[in-house]
Amino acid sequence: MIRVQDLCSSVRHALRGVSVVFKAEQSFRIQACGAVAAIVLAAIYRISTNQFLIILLLIGAVLTLEIVNTIFERLVDSFQPRIHPIVRDIKDIMAGAVLIASIVSLVAGIVIFWPYLAETVL
Repeated sequence: MIRVQDLCSSVRHALRGVSVVFKAEQSFRIQACGAVAAIVLAAIYRISTNQFLIILLLIGAVLTLEIVNTIFERLVDSFQPRIHPIVRDIKDIMAGAVLIASIVSLVAGIVIFWPYLAETVL
């Protein structure tokens, strides 16, 4: 049986985790601002449902990956804080994963929004 009190507690903990990442990670804040901008543009231009779902999935992927990146950074720093070359590699690899997801999301956003923006400007 699902207890509402336990569910509320779990949600509170999860929101605290997102808040910790938001406060501590500049990259997450930048990506969150990009997410808000994409949602605002989607509302302004009334993009199709499928396009909106793609935008939401990409936003979720990038923000989630940034949270996972933060977890890895904190975890490896707790074992070997910035000393071992493997720690540096792990952190760089995770940052690379976030970078790839961010670039793919940006390109998808450009492809989706370009026709709407071009129509408005031209």
